[in-house]
Amino acid sequence: MVYHWSHESHSTAGYILMEWLEGEATVDTEEQLGQGLAHLHFSLSKHGYGLTSDNYIGTLPQPNGWREDWVTFLRDQRLGFQANLAEKQGMLRGKRKDNLYRLLINLEKWIPHQPGPSMLHGDLWGGNWMTGPKGAPYLIDPAVFYGDREFEIAFTELFGGYSSRFYDAYREISPLSPEYEERKHIYQLYYLLVHLNLFGESYGSSIDRVLSRYV
Repeated sequence: MVYHWSHESHSTAGYILMEWLEGEATVDTEEQLGQGLAHLHFSLSKHGYGLTSDNYIGTLPQPNGWREDWVTFLRDQRLGFQANLAEKQGMLRGKRKDNLYRLLINLEKWIPHQPGPSMLHGDLWGGNWMTGPKGAPYLIDPAVFYGDREFEIAFTELFGGYSSRFYDAYREISPLSPEYEERKHIYQLYYLLVHLNLFGESYGSSIDRVLSRYV
């Protein structure tokens, strides 16, 4: 992707030049996607969890900044931040609010403090990858930061769209921890809160079900 800004005498106009990708998936495309994601996750940060600058997930702010502890980052800059937005919009109150903040207080029961800070796409739902020439997979529209790689895998499972070939290829290179299934729903909770803030109460019951597992 190339960004180019042209300057005119009385105004500033901007445009983005992007590579055009076109292709058809092959029997190996999702296997390549799983392998490629595993290798992306091998890119580790020396600074901890987060990113130098803030960014967005959809139209919502995604605060970053570096933290040395994953539990702190996940609580304060992911789950807690989205919880505050939901509370301001009147969608986090009563039992849901109490349960969520109780979960945040006890987050370290399920979340590791120091998993490898992997480079994450950050918004890897099924519509954020596409097929290019020769069936090669390409990731698009990222919300990048460094965090636990299992946070990313958990989101791919939330709304579906990925085959067993994808997961088998990923796990062959980078197996998931035995505790993954125990914390997967907490990781998915972040994206459910994002969808609650973007699209409303239709995601509220899913959030309540997650909270009932842990509180």
